[in-house]
Amino acid sequence: MKNRGIVKLIFLYMSLILGATLILAPVVWMLSTSLKDPSHLFDFPPQWIPNPVRWDNYPTALNTMNFAITFRNTVYVTFMEMLGSTVSSLLVAYGFARMRFPGKNFLFMLVLATMMLPGQVTMVPKFILFRILGWVDTFNPLWVPAFFGRPFFIFLLNQFFLTIPKELDEAARIDGCGSFRILTRILLPQLKPALAALTIFGFMGAWNEFMNPLIYINSQAKWTLVLALNAFQSPLEPGAPVTHLIMAASLVVALPCMIVFLLAQKYFIEGVVFSGMKG
Repeated sequence: MKNRGIVKLIFLYMSLILGATLILAPVVWMLSTSLKDPSHLFDFPPQWIPNPVRWDNYPTALNTMNFAITFRNTVYVTFMEMLGSTVSSLLVAYGFARMRFPGKNFLFMLVLATMMLPGQVTMVPKFILFRILGWVDTFNPLWVPAFFGRPFFIFLLNQFFLTIPKELDEAARIDGCGSFRILTRILLPQLKPALAALTIFGFMGAWNEFMNPLIYINSQAKWTLVLALNAFQSPLEPGAPVTHLIMAASLVVALPCMIVFLLAQKYFIEGVVFSGMKG
């Protein structure tokens, strides 16, 4: 029995190592390619360790995509998107989970039904609305809708609210707390895992958003990082390989998402587990 347990443990660790290797291989290849000289990009067999190492690929790539301006634009849009979606979804989910009013179940099902509506269906009506408002070629279409709540976030927070005993609300009301104070003083401190999950989802969604900026942003000075990466142009002569520069820029763009997930993964996993969302 002891030997069988050791064999199972070895098999488990080997499976985890194999899975991690398969997942990390593209990232390692991206890093390797970003440091290569253009003359070694298409060597066969492939060169995993660059020789020579070209660190100057990174400054060249970032200068080409006007990194300072596009990074500032992306940070602004991402922050406003996260703020709007988190605050509005929190208030709506609190109302659905803790308050009683006519038609609550119907409205909640209606909110969930909007998750099944493809974004392509509302793309044209939203563009017409934002054009009438004069918001085309501005950042407003990218973050203002977030202040009206995200159905997925509302569902996630509602599920988490259901795990918190309502007796806490009743005890707080006896002590004279109103609904808003119950939310901020009693429930909000217990929502850290769910809010961390929302923060990661919101950050990654806004940071990597491509379609909406492509539709509404026309000026190059208002491009986000993803748009600049998509329109990447070579600073070299026409026809010169730019794969190494694209890999360098892509790695820099993806780095913030990796850092945010690594810092908040504990709360993220806990929030997903307690909310009942799996798969």
